[in-house]
Amino acid sequence: MSTSTPSAASVLRDARRLVLKCGSSLVVENGAPAASRLASIARDIVRLRAAGRQVLVVSSGAVALGRPRLGLTRRRRLDETQAAAAVGQAALIEAWQAAFAPHGVVVAQVLLTRGDTESRRGWLNARATIDALLKLGAVPVVNENDTIATEEIRYGDNDRLAARTAQMVRADTLLLLSDIDGLYDADPRRNPGARHLERVADLTPEILAAAGGANAAANVGTGGMITKLKAAEIARAAGCATIIARGDVAEPVKAIESGARATLIEARAAPKAAYKQWIAGHLAPQGVLVADAGAADAIRAGKSLLPSGVSAVEGGFRRGDCVEVRDAAGRKIALGLSNYDARDAAPLCGRRSAEIAGLVGYQGPPELIHRDDLVLQEGGGA
Repeated sequence: MSTSTPSAASVLRDARRLVLKCGSSLVVENGAPAASRLASIARDIVRLRAAGRQVLVVSSGAVALGRPRLGLTRRRRLDETQAAAAVGQAALIEAWQAAFAPHGVVVAQVLLTRGDTESRRGWLNARATIDALLKLGAVPVVNENDTIATEEIRYGDNDRLAARTAQMVRADTLLLLSDIDGLYDADPRRNPGARHLERVADLTPEILAAAGGANAAANVGTGGMITKLKAAEIARAAGCATIIARGDVAEPVKAIESGARATLIEARAAPKAAYKQWIAGHLAPQGVLVADAGAADAIRAGKSLLPSGVSAVEGGFRRGDCVEVRDAAGRKIALGLSNYDARDAAPLCGRRSAEIAGLVGYQGPPELIHRDDLVLQEGGGA
């Protein structure tokens, strides 16, 4: 990682896990998939993957593709929007598959609601699925599951969905591509002297005020600049930098890396540190796992908590809940997210990971708590 002042280009070049969000104005053209644009973005992603970097796509466009197929000329009731999404999702994933087909890359559709990324149980399930897809070489294409989401569990814009996805998968960079090249200190369409902001270190009230409507993009989607900055707030709290840039250029990622105009919103910390701060500072423990001496030492050394090192389970916690890890003397040594409900964790105490399927009836993770989901509470971090 470069030690000089960061720029959109340097951050993007250094990104190891990137969430790339494509707005409807990029994906849809005259009611049909913008095939040449998607093909250009696919070439970018294939190049990144060849360099050993992982990329997820968050793609808008389902409703915009489905609406004309149902004869809907404008946004109407929620049920009609959901119907349009149901029709458009098939067209959207087919368009992405066509874009990646020349490269022999498999595309996977992942549909999420706000509940999937804001409840820890759904969050763990979604993260595990996306991690598996990335390990297997697929490109996950994430969209909101508009066909079933009610107003209470809808995101409403894919900028925020992209930020929550970046948080969930511990991405280091979120790239928001649309038809706007970043943030200005005034509306550039009305003020020729508006100054483009290349780098934002902190989302101050003044920055947010500058984006409120004045920087909104006029496109077929639901977002504008203010939604992008709200997404950036979520991402930067998770240790993820955000870049806002145009996507309607040839190979937009390569263009940014080469110095094309964009706005970088810096992260507060590294993704792993931010995630562990969230566990330590925002989650109330729902139960206890008692670790034996060997397991306690392993946790202090930064290792996962295995079933073989647990002697007791207390509480009625569920998978994804935060639990305390205590040693045999009752001292709290760590906090972490449990991979199992309490009722399944209990019969695993003192047993080998290879026995999990036989004891609980399914093959779950080999750890009760993975080291990435553990925060040491005694004189240091796990």
